[in-house]
Parts: sequence; structure tokens; C-alpha cells
Amino acid sequence: MGALGRVAWAWLLLLQLAGASHVVYENLLEVEAAAAAVPPSIVDPLLRTGYHFQPRKNWINDPNAPLYYKGWYHIFYQYNPKGAVWGNIVWAHSVSRDLINWVALKPAIEPSIPSDKYGCWSGSATTMPDGTPAIMYTGVKRPDVNYQVQNVAYPRNRSDPLLREWAKPSHNPIIVPGGGVNATQFRDPTTAWRAGGHWRLLIGSVTGSARGVAYVYRSRDFKRWTRVPRPLHSAATGMWECPDFYPVEAAGRREGLETSVSGSGRARVKYVLKNSLDLRRYDYYTIGTYDRRAERYVPDDPAGDERHLRYDYGNFYASKTFYDPAKRRRILWGWANESDTSADDVAKGWAGIQAIPRTVWLDPSGKQLLQWPIEEVEALRGKSATLKDRVIKPGQHLEVTGLQTAQADVDVSFEVPSLAGAERLDPALDGDAQRLCGARGAAVEGGVGPFGLWVLASADRRERTAVFFRVFSPARGGGKPVVLMCTDPTKSSLNPNLYQPTFAGFVDTDISNGKISLRTLIDRSVVESFGAGGKTCILSRVYPSLAIGKNARLYVFNSGKADVKVSRLMAWEMKKPLMNGA
Repeated sequence: MGALGRVAWAWLLLLQLAGASHVVYENLLEVEAAAAAVPPSIVDPLLRTGYHFQPRKNWINDPNAPLYYKGWYHIFYQYNPKGAVWGNIVWAHSVSRDLINWVALKPAIEPSIPSDKYGCWSGSATTMPDGTPAIMYTGVKRPDVNYQVQNVAYPRNRSDPLLREWAKPSHNPIIVPGGGVNATQFRDPTTAWRAGGHWRLLIGSVTGSARGVAYVYRSRDFKRWTRVPRPLHSAATGMWECPDFYPVEAAGRREGLETSVSGSGRARVKYVLKNSLDLRRYDYYTIGTYDRRAERYVPDDPAGDERHLRYDYGNFYASKTFYDPAKRRRILWGWANESDTSADDVAKGWAGIQAIPRTVWLDPSGKQLLQWPIEEVEALRGKSATLKDRVIKPGQHLEVTGLQTAQADVDVSFEVPSLAGAERLDPALDGDAQRLCGARGAAVEGGVGPFGLWVLASADRRERTAVFFRVFSPARGGGKPVVLMCTDPTKSSLNPNLYQPTFAGFVDTDISNGKISLRTLIDRSVVESFGAGGKTCILSRVYPSLAIGKNARLYVFNSGKADVKVSRLMAWEMKKPLMNGA
């Protein structure tokens, strides 16, 4: 960080000390009573994340309207200033120079007008032609039925790079439900894009037949909006929350595209439509073609709305991307909730984190997206350890020593000399990664695998979270081997009453040469993993009772029948950012 950056951070710290941080209102008697009923380790401060974004206290959920403005990154997010459970939602606001070190400002948007009197819910930011950001968000107008409308807000002072104050114009609400739209399921406007003299945005909803739907609204002046008769797209999935729609380079380049880009004069452009499924609580996306004249989107894969490609096969929801003009990339934010109980959260005084921001781009195959932690996170790396060319025999494990691993970044390349012993994939489990992981988890010996990492493990390994691969031969013969990636936290803690689901996804990679990579970000109660260069990602929340702080261990393991070689493993202790959250 240069001198100017240090001065800026110092100035922001003074602002915070002067009262810019979040105000917390709590019933201390309720908190103490809840804490008394929770095992001590659940409220251990060493389980609070070290380098993932979270405020100092209280509940957070959806990341809203990330943007870059005058040299500063901004993240807005759903926040309860009065406690560690959902409710009293406002738009909290934090700023950063590097997406890693954050300082909290006062909430940007709070209930203050009739059209958001009962809640300021999720939305997005759009950069206007003159560079001014506009925030579009859902307001709750009536409490009895959660009647939802869309509002807009603008910076009160466009010359302020921190965007500390926002104004709501008198013409709010700017979009209201009508024409058969379900007013209680009508929310989360996307970033708007402009073409042919019209602005366009999407709003998520659900039809009477339980089809998730993305409605298109158009405007010439960003004030008066009209719904296009047909939705951009719909599918039989239930309610679509937090839709996101953006272009990507079809050539597989990492360079991101601004949301309003057109395909003329450059490589062919594809579009990504992401929706968050209210009933199933995960995000899925499709890749396809957008016809601007017809205002229609068609997925390339006709079965895409049934297959459900996911950004993350773990605890990851309500995600939002934005275009970063400073580094010409598209960045993905996502929310990870806790996996303990509400009583635990009240006792801790906090709930929810944001995943590490990820760069996202189209795989050269055009069939899926790739994701990777933003490069800035590597600045937190400290003391390191290395393994090279170590063979892990069947049934063996090897501890990675020389550093503390409760807060670490681990990057490992595996090589399996032979795939001949890969077990045949059960046809009954073909295509169902979740069931396959549950039936063939880390403790079940296989032909090739499971092999991978035990993270946040205790010295006696009674506690451990497994992140691993397992290779199968195709269920029906022919074709390439099937690679399964799992995170298994079922042995992650001796504490009772925790939600410890296995998470899994298939990895669309050619492992015929026996090589595959894994990167795992470990952060006290977070295990965030990226398989095969970001083809498959899994985030899990765990709460060890023994493997905490200096007592956390890291192992490489092989529970298969074939040798596995660690071609190279690099592990780093991760430093705590200068400021983290609010």
C-alpha cells in the first residue's frame, strides 16, 4: 500500500472512530441466556473468520450492488443493525482500495419513504453514462403481505468517492407490480444495461404455476419503466431471487465485459443468466444467447434449467457480479450463512459472511464458467510450507507441518499414476453428485480415491473436514472417467446440533493424464475450495471444538487403493487484513 493509500485508510479510520461504524442495539439478557445454553467452543472468538468479509456484529445476508467508483470498491449488503438474526434490514456499506481491507461507513439505504417503509431489500447498481452510480432496490410497502416495489437512489454528492450519502427521488417507486405479477414475490432488480436508446433490467418473480421468471422492464429515462409482455426466460424451479444477467467473452478470455457491451466489432459474446432458488437455497446459472430485439434469452443447453450448473455446490447464495473497470474483470460475490443454530448466532453476536470475491469467466469449452479467488487475496500470504513429489500410499496420510493452518491458503497438484482401478459408477447415482458423495464419502475406500486434504483437523484426527476427489469409470462404459469433488464435514466437530451436510459436484475435466489440482482457503470456520482450476467450487461452514487456532492441523490423505502423488503442495499462513468488515 502506498503513502496515499495509508493516508486514506487513516482518514477512514478517524471517520469510523467518530461514529461512522454500525450502531448495535442488543438485548443483553437475551444474549447471555442464549450463550449459556451453547457449548463454549461455538462462541469461541477463534471461530470468527480472519480474512473473509463480515461486520463486527449482527446478521448479514445478500451482497448488494458491488461497484467501483473513483478509485474505491464498494460493497453494500443486507444487514440487521439490531441483532444476529434476520430482520430490520438496511443496506450496510463498506469501502476498500483492494477488495481485501475494508472500512465500514454508515448504512447507505434505510427505510425512510412510503415505498420502503417496511424494508429495504436486495438490488443492484448501474453506472449511468455520465459515470454516476444509481442503486435500484426492492422496497416493502406493506407489512401484512410483503407488498414489493422497486425504488431508485442516487449519490447526494457525486464528487464524494466514498458515496457516503444517498438520496431517494420523489418519483419513487419507479416500478410497481401489475398485470398479474405476484406482488409478494417481485424483487431484486438487476444491474441495468443500455442498447438502442433503452435501459433494461430484470426482476425476479414466480408464476402461479411455480415457474421462476425473470421479467424485463425497459425505460428511456431511468424513471418510467414498462414491462415487456414476455419474460426474458422462465423455468419450472419455483421463485427466482437475486437474478443476475451479464455478458462474457465466448473465446474463454479472462477479461470481463461491461454489462451494456454489444457483440459488434469484437469476439462473439455469450450471456449468463443466474438465479437464486428460494425453495432450494442455491444459485444456478445457464449460458446462452440474448436476442435484444425479441428480449429473449435461450440457454445453449436445452436441459440447462434441469441440470443446474452452480457457481458453488456448497453454502453459497444470493450472489452478485459486477464489472471492475480498474482491472477489466468480472467479480463474483456470494453470501454464506452459518451452519449452527439461531441460538448459537445470538450467543456469538454475529451471523453470515461473504465468500472471498472471485474472478469469473467463460471456460474455453463454452460449457461452464471458471472461478478463482481474486489475485489481491495472495497479498495476505505469510509463512509457507512446501511438499514436492511425495507419494501417498493407499490408506496413508501425511501432515503438512511448519505453519499454522487454522487460517491458510493451500494449493496442491495431485497425480494418479494409474486410473485402471477406478470403480464403476453406479448407474443409480449417475448424475447425482450429492447422493454419490453421501454414499461414497471420505471414509469409504474406493479404487481411485478418495484423496485430498483433511483441514481443520485435530491432532488425533477425531475432528477433520475432508475435501477430496474420487474417480469413477463411466456407468455405461465408454467416455472419459467421471471425477467427483466433495467436501465432507461430518467429522468436523464434536459439538452436537450442527448442520453438517456433505457438498459435492462433478468436475468436467479430462483426468486421463492422472493430474488434477485443488486450492482450499481455510479460515477458522470456513472451508472454501476450488477444484481443477476453478471448474468446481464448494464452500462449507464448520465449527471445530478441538481443531481451533494453534490446535488445527492439515493433512494430505489417500483412502483409495491406488497410489497418489503430491506433485507439489504450497501452503501459506494467511494474515488478517488491515480492517475486515464493519
